[in-house]
Order: sequence, then structure tokens, then C-alpha cells
Amino acid sequence: MQAPLPKKIPTSLVLHGDSRTDDYYWMRERENPEVIAHLEAENAYFEEQTAHLRDFREQLFQEIKGRIKEDDSSVPYTKRGYVYRTGYELGDQYPRYYRTPVDGGEEALMFNVNEMAEPYDFYNIGGLNVSDDNRYVAYGEDTISRRIYTIHIRDLLTGQNLPDQIPNTTGGSVWSADGQYLFYSVKDEALRPYKIMRHRLGTAPQDDAVVYEETDETFRAYVYRSKSRKYIIIGSAQTVSTEYRLLQADDPLGKPRMFQARERDLEYGIEHLDDHFYVLTNYRAKNFQLMVTPEDQTEKEHWKTVIPNRPDVLLEGVELFRDYLVLSERQNGLTKLRVRPFDGEEYYLDFQDAAYMAYTSVNPDIDSHVLRYGYQSMTTPPTTYDFDLRTREQVLLKQQPVLGQFSPDDYRSERVWSESRDGIKVPLSIVYHKDTPRDGSAALLLYAYGSYGHSMDPSFSITRLSLLTRGMIFVIAHIRGGEEMGRQWYEDGKLLKKKNTFYDFIDAGEWLVRHGYTSTDRLYAMGGSAGGLLMGVVANLRPDLWAGIVSQVPFVDVVTTMLDDTIPLTTGEYDEWGNPNEAEYYHYIKSYSPVDQVTARDYPNVLVTTGLHDSQVQYWEPAKWVAKLREHATGTSTILFHTNMEAGHGGASGRFEAIREVARDYAWMLDQAGLADEKTPAGEEARGGSEA
Repeated sequence: MQAPLPKKIPTSLVLHGDSRTDDYYWMRERENPEVIAHLEAENAYFEEQTAHLRDFREQLFQEIKGRIKEDDSSVPYTKRGYVYRTGYELGDQYPRYYRTPVDGGEEALMFNVNEMAEPYDFYNIGGLNVSDDNRYVAYGEDTISRRIYTIHIRDLLTGQNLPDQIPNTTGGSVWSADGQYLFYSVKDEALRPYKIMRHRLGTAPQDDAVVYEETDETFRAYVYRSKSRKYIIIGSAQTVSTEYRLLQADDPLGKPRMFQARERDLEYGIEHLDDHFYVLTNYRAKNFQLMVTPEDQTEKEHWKTVIPNRPDVLLEGVELFRDYLVLSERQNGLTKLRVRPFDGEEYYLDFQDAAYMAYTSVNPDIDSHVLRYGYQSMTTPPTTYDFDLRTREQVLLKQQPVLGQFSPDDYRSERVWSESRDGIKVPLSIVYHKDTPRDGSAALLLYAYGSYGHSMDPSFSITRLSLLTRGMIFVIAHIRGGEEMGRQWYEDGKLLKKKNTFYDFIDAGEWLVRHGYTSTDRLYAMGGSAGGLLMGVVANLRPDLWAGIVSQVPFVDVVTTMLDDTIPLTTGEYDEWGNPNEAEYYHYIKSYSPVDQVTARDYPNVLVTTGLHDSQVQYWEPAKWVAKLREHATGTSTILFHTNMEAGHGGASGRFEAIREVARDYAWMLDQAGLADEKTPAGEEARGGSEA
């Protein structure tokens, strides 16, 4: 079977004196039968080329599924007189949501999402939000995978939905204190949340009032309730600027008042306690500081420093309690949790792993003195604790079960530093099975993201065990463009410094080869979305370095997309990538944009995946990229492309269907590495979970 070749319809794109020819611009026509036929042909080609892996894919699926405790439940939490939990029963693809009165009574099933999802190929609910009187719960429902939600309202006394159905929203919502009004955000044609609306129960959504409209196309509007419950907070944000308005929750028909007007390069977030607001901001603080201001004097000239800026510590977040602040601080790439009593000595929680992630969890009660937090590492499954902030006593509530003969002692984790070409040290988080050789012969998967200031923490993964037990080393490169090493780390990996992101990844790969972790014929790369862009760039820059590349939902047609303000996310991301309507940014972006830089060269084997309904990265970007790779690639490399025709950016919605997608990608990569028949590392017969 020959690889599909889409027809060419040359489209000339001219800007800033530069001319580009796009032979596949026509593939943007989502409803065009020829587009669908081409994607289906690509899927058929993928299945034909990987037919020898069908049994192995099923084996991997069953192996991963076998590690998961199917009849499992989340750690319950208490909120306004009820205990809430999420559970799964045997065979469930989707969760069930429950609640129980604190003072006794039977547990009630709020939602069985399995039943709700039955009519759909894709299903997701989100934004569950219970009214102050505990009677109603609002939730968003997405049945297409475009992240366009319809809000429904369920009466928890009757178990029935109200007639109210609010379309075209983000799914999230906020109740007024009296439980009669619901505030939510709607999306424009480019899927930008731009209006905050007010809905009165029992009325038609088309009669809902506009509370705030964001007219700047680079900003997105949203709404949330303060932890104190006193305020409905209307936010508007873009990459380098935020702005908030306040509305008292007990005055839903009132007029919102400005907190602090937007300014270029001023970012801030707010939380309320008693008669003050706490402000987490970059105001005069590169790595952010915590400030406080009176409730009735919220402009920045009234803000006073509580936690100052520090050049070596990024202040990422604050969990507010009546008597305590719990600060999430990132130093040398790792998060620390710092407890600061309003009266008493501060201290840090103690974490021992070389590479780990720690984070505050569900803490809805501002009057509590117990912090719920989560912890995991590359060898430690996700673990939830309750920590008494007064006594410093800690209670282990739950650790994610891993079925089979899994033991953390069978795995080794390291944290090392590679060196980039400009002398910058980049942290690498590494995990491997203890029996995996460290002589350069092991296969190694290098993973990264490197955009939007999003830090890739060294987390645990049940699915990843299927790689580790077969002798593959897994490495996260914490490259610039993320925020692992502070705000400057992010700024040094965006706009006209974006190429640092790509060079860091390439140089990390070379460092791992030089230091005997792997060899170039055993080195694999993987990334998704903006990390998929990374894969496209490193394939062009150093095709000889990689034995294979997996690029998931990749953002690879950067120039064309960033010139089209009708595409979701475009206008809001000019401060991330640059605006190619300006010549300097146009030429810089084009110089790395994967689709624009494909040339005749020996590419490695590449697997590309996408979703037809992706709202973040449109399916036609990887489709065009694959077509150009096939056209220009020399040598014997195989380029495979798979589209989930029912899903979007996040892939399949059911928990087991999502595992099938992981098994698909892992099977391809393990086959490339010659490990498709290896159940366990050499010398191991039944350890590591592969015989779950």
C-alpha cells in the first residue's frame, strides 16, 4: 500500500516581500469530503504499516489497564456540609460523582457520567459547581471535543435537570450567594471567551444579561468565586497582562468595580480574606511577589509587600487560610511548599526525592487549619496527604494503587544538568529500571514541552512503566520556554528567543549520548502541542540525532496559523510567538516553522497524531506537515500519521480509550527500538507491573 498523497492546489501567500507557496492550504476545509477521505486514507495506511503490531498494541493496552485499580475512588473532601468524592466501578470509562451529608445520611449519586456519555463518540463534563444552598449543581457538557460546552443545571433534590441549557460556553460558572443567578463566559467565532453573562434560573438563555464584554481580541474573559465566598471575580487576561473586576456575591445585579486596570507587562492574581485582598503579582518583581491591599483600596499604589521578589525563587501560587499562607515556590526547578503563619515562625514541608512534584490540592475551607496536598515523583505514585498546619502532623490519605508486582525500589531516578551551546545548564529528570544498562546501549525517550511558561514536573506515570520495564530510559528535559528555573527561563524561550527552546532540547540529547545514557541510534523524542512544534523543529535541525520521533497534536504551521486571527488562540498568543504581521517576527518565525523548513534530507522515522475536532491545533497543520515530509524526505524513513476522527486536542475521552492511544504510540516506538517482544528487562521475570 502506497502512502496517501493529497492533491496539490498551490496557494500563494505573500507578505513582507516574501512569497510562500502552500500546496495544501485547501485541507483547511473541514467539511470537504476529500479532506475526510484523505485523513481516513492516512488512518488506513497507518493500520497497514503497523499491522504487525496489532497483537502487541493489545498486549500493551491490557498490561497498562491491568495496573489500574478499576473500582477506585478519589479522596473525599468536605465543602459546606457535604462530603464529595469521585468514583469508578469495574468497567467504567467515565467517573461517577457522589456526595454525602456531613451530619449523616445516605450517599447520593449526583452524576453517572457513563450513562450520560452513552449516546456520544466523545463526552466530557466539567466545571461542576454547587450553589451556596447546596440544592443545584451547574456543569458543562462537551459532546464534540471542541471545548465548547453547554451548561446544564441539575436539581439535587429531584435528580432532574432544569430546562435551562446555556450553549457556547467554557463550561465553568459561578453562583450568586442566593443561588438564583449563574455567571459564565461565552465564546466568539474564534472560540475566545469574551463575554461574562448573568443567567437567572428559569429564564431563557437568550435573555441573559451581559455583565462584561472584552473587546480586545488579545484578551480572554473568565469568572470565579473568591475562596472567602464574598466576591464574584471577573477576570480578563492575555500573555503579559491581567485585569479584575469585583462584584459582591450577595449583590448579583450590581455593577462590577475595577480592582486594578490593565497595564502592559503587569500580571496579578487576587484572593480575598476578611477586609483585605492578597495579590500575587510581577509588579516590580520579575519572579513575582505577594502583596496585600485593603478591600476598599485596590489600586496598585496601595499594595504592600508581604513576600518580596527573590532572584532565585519563583513564587508560583498561594493557598490562603484564615491563619496561614501556604506558598508554592519553585527553586532550581523544584516546587517547595512554605507555610507562613500570620502569627508564628514559618517553615517548609520536607521532601526527599531528587526529582519530584508537590502541589496544594482541594482546600475549599478558608477557616481550616489542615492543608491537603499532593506529592509524587518519577518512582512514587501520586500521594495525597492532610497536613495539620498547627501541629505539623501528617496523615497519608491515599497513594494511587499500582496493581501487579510494582515496587518503587525497582526503579532509579536521577536529576542531572545538561549544558546548552550558550553555556546554560538545563535540568534533566531521569527514570529507569534498576536492571537497565548504563553503557550507552539502552533506548532512551527524551520528552519536553518548553512553551507558555508551563513547567513539566517530574511526575509518576502508570503507562510509562511499560517503557521502563522493557529497558527504556525516560528523560524530561526542563528546557527554556517553561518556567522551571524562574520567570527569566520562560522569557528566554519565547518570541525572538524561541530558538533557545529547540537548542536546549537538541543539546540535552547530545549530552545524554556523550554521558553514556544512550546512543544516537537508540535516542527517541516525543512532545505534544507546542511540544509537537518542538518535535518538528528538531526533526529539521538535527534529523541525524534521533532514531524516531513521536509528535502529538503538533503546532507546526506556525506562520500561517499566527497570521489567521479566525483560528482559536491566535490573537491571544502574539506575546508568546510574536505577531508575524510585523516583519521581524514573520521572518524569525518562518526560520523555524516546521512546515516552512522541510527540505530534502534523511529524516528519522516519525509518528504524527492529531484529532479532527482539535480546537487548539487544527488537524490540517500535521496533515500538511506529513505531506511535505513524505514529499521531501530522502532515505528510507517511514512517516506515519493517525487522526482520531471523534476527538480533539486531548484525545479520546474514556479512560480506557485514552490508554489505547498511549498503547498505539508506545507500540510503534518500542518496535522501532527493537523492544516490542520484551516484556521485562533482562534478568527479570515478573516485576515492574508488566504482569499485572
